[in-house]
Amino acid sequence: MKTITIESRDISEAWFLCLRKVIEHGYEYLIERGSYSGQKRKELDFVQIKITNPANRPITPDVPAGVPPPTTMEYIESYLPYLMTAKRAEGEQYTYGQFLEHQIGEVIRMYKQEGFNTNQAYMSVGDDHSIYLEDPPCLRGIDTRVRYGKLHFICYFRSWDLWAGFPSNLAALQLLKEYIGSELGVEDGEMIAVSKGLHLYDYCWELAAVACGIGDASNAGCS
Repeated sequence: MKTITIESRDISEAWFLCLRKVIEHGYEYLIERGSYSGQKRKELDFVQIKITNPANRPITPDVPAGVPPPTTMEYIESYLPYLMTAKRAEGEQYTYGQFLEHQIGEVIRMYKQEGFNTNQAYMSVGDDHSIYLEDPPCLRGIDTRVRYGKLHFICYFRSWDLWAGFPSNLAALQLLKEYIGSELGVEDGEMIAVSKGLHLYDYCWELAAVACGIGDASNAGCS
């Protein structure tokens, strides 16, 4: 297993740095199980991403001309209820919010009433039935730490779509972190994300290369 560590100043820079790493160093393979079975993807074995100033705006990537943005603030704001509440659209097997809704309140209560010096303010996503789902949750846990007067998030993704998932997920998690921090009266801290499955699907390889400056825009395409 190859371990890659990336340090960036904000979410946008983290996304571009990860694109380059996956394009240049990703392990290429054919997916044998899951909703994208039969397609190819490039994936990092294990990555740790440290974002020192995730609150820096904009929290969405500023892509080059001709490259469609992977997400928008409008989408992130519509996605936020699915992260923070049990709201579920018709046909959805689950949302992160169905697992996190009550845990968010408990983390706030724990810190407020029992102090910041604890390792127990961890929010888990999924349960013992999740493994039987056709598509189990990708985000599996949000650990929190209040230290040096700031709230920090440490998040684990078992599998993580770098093109479409990464920028929306981290932007929404950052908004959640800012909300919790405001409830606690502390400053905003770092975001650390860890994954053994950060990947790009084959239909976005060329476009990803263009976005991070190592490809030819005339050949790029992504649907």
